[in-house]
Amino acid sequence: MRTIAEWEELQALVVGWKSYPTILRQIVAAAKVETRVIIVYTTPDNPASLTSYLASGGVDTINVTFLAAPVNSVWARDYGPWSAYTNDVDSLITIDWIYNRPRPSDDAVPVAVSNYIGTPLYQTTTAPWNLVHTGGNFMTDGFGTGFSSELVLEENSSAGGFGINHTPAEVDTIMKQFMGINRYIIMDKLPYDVIHHIDMHMKLLDEETLLVGEYPPGVADGPQIEANLQFVLANYNSVYGTPYKVIRIPMPDDNNLYPNNGGDYFTYTNSSFINKTVILPVYGISEDSTAVRIYEESLPGYTIVPINCISMIGALGALHCITKEVGTNDPLLISHQALPNTTDTLNSYTVSARIQHRSGIATATLFWRTDTLQPWQSMSMNPAGTFIWDGAIPAQAVGTKVYYYIGATAVSGKSQVRPLPAPSGYWRFEVTGTTSLSENNSSGMKIDVFPNPCRGITCVSIENKLSLSADIMLYDATGRMVQPISTGVLKMESNKFFFDASPLSAGVYFIRIQTDQTLDYRKIVVQH
Repeated sequence: MRTIAEWEELQALVVGWKSYPTILRQIVAAAKVETRVIIVYTTPDNPASLTSYLASGGVDTINVTFLAAPVNSVWARDYGPWSAYTNDVDSLITIDWIYNRPRPSDDAVPVAVSNYIGTPLYQTTTAPWNLVHTGGNFMTDGFGTGFSSELVLEENSSAGGFGINHTPAEVDTIMKQFMGINRYIIMDKLPYDVIHHIDMHMKLLDEETLLVGEYPPGVADGPQIEANLQFVLANYNSVYGTPYKVIRIPMPDDNNLYPNNGGDYFTYTNSSFINKTVILPVYGISEDSTAVRIYEESLPGYTIVPINCISMIGALGALHCITKEVGTNDPLLISHQALPNTTDTLNSYTVSARIQHRSGIATATLFWRTDTLQPWQSMSMNPAGTFIWDGAIPAQAVGTKVYYYIGATAVSGKSQVRPLPAPSGYWRFEVTGTTSLSENNSSGMKIDVFPNPCRGITCVSIENKLSLSADIMLYDATGRMVQPISTGVLKMESNKFFFDASPLSAGVYFIRIQTDQTLDYRKIVVQH
């Protein structure tokens, strides 16, 4: 089993037509451009009335399907079907959990959708495989890693009230058997989010990037979110074997109130991928523009569609909570770890990707360029192992920015690209070279690393005038990330971080300090 990640190719998006019709209509308008929209409805709604309502907002029914099936609520993410594949990319199947709410019609929606799209259905409804779960409290990287809050353990224990009493190990086994989750990361619940669904403050943007909601220091769920994040970073690497990248995004206040003092749970992580489009909840506040910018910078080429969710956020959910993706019947899987910035101006840059299709891969192609106004150059990628294909971008001069994407064609003729919006979307890296690494900065931060040269415990000292989020990483001279030093919020005034240089090979390294506003480097020398 391999449960799909949200950014994979979809054949449909499911919504339950029950509440917030103006928001649902905007979702349909954005989604139908990318895929089929399945509107699950119950009487008194009917195709004629729904068509009329959509039309009144300028939305036609091209690429829209009406599926008659009773629904109790709008929360399709929580009760909807899960798409998975046998043998990674073979047959599409549908997984159905026991919904963690007393809404029997909602709980039956996965069966209706599975029947409509014609997939085999596997249900966690019968002992010893019975499992209660909710979609807003689960995310996966598409390669066997899952994330949830400890709510899933509580609801499947004797304290859950569902008549189920599984140990954590038994929950792990069910998730592995039905969804291919072989590494299940469970985090502490947050004090103020009420429903304990992780999609309210966290989102995977790709296999190695976590988008994490950030409160001001010490506010509301901020401390627990940070503790959970540090737990993940300290104990788990991405599927590529490297630390997760972290992108911070504000958790804004509700008219100067946060969830700990009565404010609604405003969140920007509760977004949804719909092929090459991302729908993003906004609230008619100044922070909305910051959220849009972060998504556009993090996901180049994707169409970011803001939808105002102020009318529904008081019910503890937004766009992710009311949409559910259905994977394509014919997946062509491409997974690639984006190349980091590099100082190497002599050697070509190897681009390696995992590429799979049930018929086999006929060709794989690497597209690259160093100027967004110039045509793409292309070169064939070659098999380099089981499902692995390699290509190489020629070495470039200092200061060059490199943009690239991958395309593949299966033996069957099926074609796919990654990132999905390519060529409008792409990965990018810069050839920095040691000469471009400034020992000074304009951020107002005073940065010092000592001792330097170093051979053991080394201190990174940062004094700054503002409270900023910062990622502090250690890179070697080729631009390879060696280890994270710190990810979190820099306090005003003095900050000190430590790493042990004794296991490192002698040579030149660079400490990279990236905040929302600046990017600085410090060169160090390791001697033994």
